[in-house]
Amino acid sequence: MKKAVISVSNAQTTLDTNRRDFLKLSGVTLALASLTLVGCDDDPVMNTNNVFDLGKGDVGILNYAYALEQLEADFYTKVVNNFYAGISSKEKQLFTDLYHHEVIHRDFFKAAIGAATTNLLPKLEFQYPNVNFNDRNSVLATAKALEDTGVAAYNGAGKYISNPDYLVIAGKIVSVEARHASTIRDLINPLSTDFSGDDVIDANGLDLAKEPKEIVGVAASFIKTPFTWMEQGIQ
Repeated sequence: MKKAVISVSNAQTTLDTNRRDFLKLSGVTLALASLTLVGCDDDPVMNTNNVFDLGKGDVGILNYAYALEQLEADFYTKVVNNFYAGISSKEKQLFTDLYHHEVIHRDFFKAAIGAATTNLLPKLEFQYPNVNFNDRNSVLATAKALEDTGVAAYNGAGKYISNPDYLVIAGKIVSVEARHASTIRDLINPLSTDFSGDDVIDANGLDLAKEPKEIVGVAASFIKTPFTWMEQGIQ
């Protein structure tokens, strides 16, 4: 069993960080340092025709979450390093906060998985063929799609997690993702009921949950780097 040594950084970004941002990152580092991870470094690295496979059991779920967090972090990195014309100071601060959250989520999974197994999903490459980063409507629509997809992904993957520690972390992260989704929805249609619209909340007042295969199908248009998840029938 490996001992977890977790650190969080924003080394992959170019956005300048101030003291407030530094404190955010440092605080998360301290919080995560107490998390005990179950080591499974004897798990095989599974590659099929040089295409990475996410793996089995909890390792597969963690790599799945890591892939989605890489996508969100990459998207918001592009947003904050090239704010669309006419963006308000409120929106600029909001996107900066979302960027920090997603970078922290991404780096958390990278550190957590790397501490537990050698089967760590590599850094993915992304594309945004239908996104105009200079256009507010295009950026907000994409942010809404990514956040709604992220919430449904965590909700749908929860039943596959066997380690209760991982389940607790997933529950904490999805609650943050749901706040992101609500905030973006409020920017698109302020002071409406869209913040928890009928398209994402069911008749029981619960967020939607979607299977990994459906989520990966939706996210595939953004992901250039191929991967498989044989356990979930994704190839």
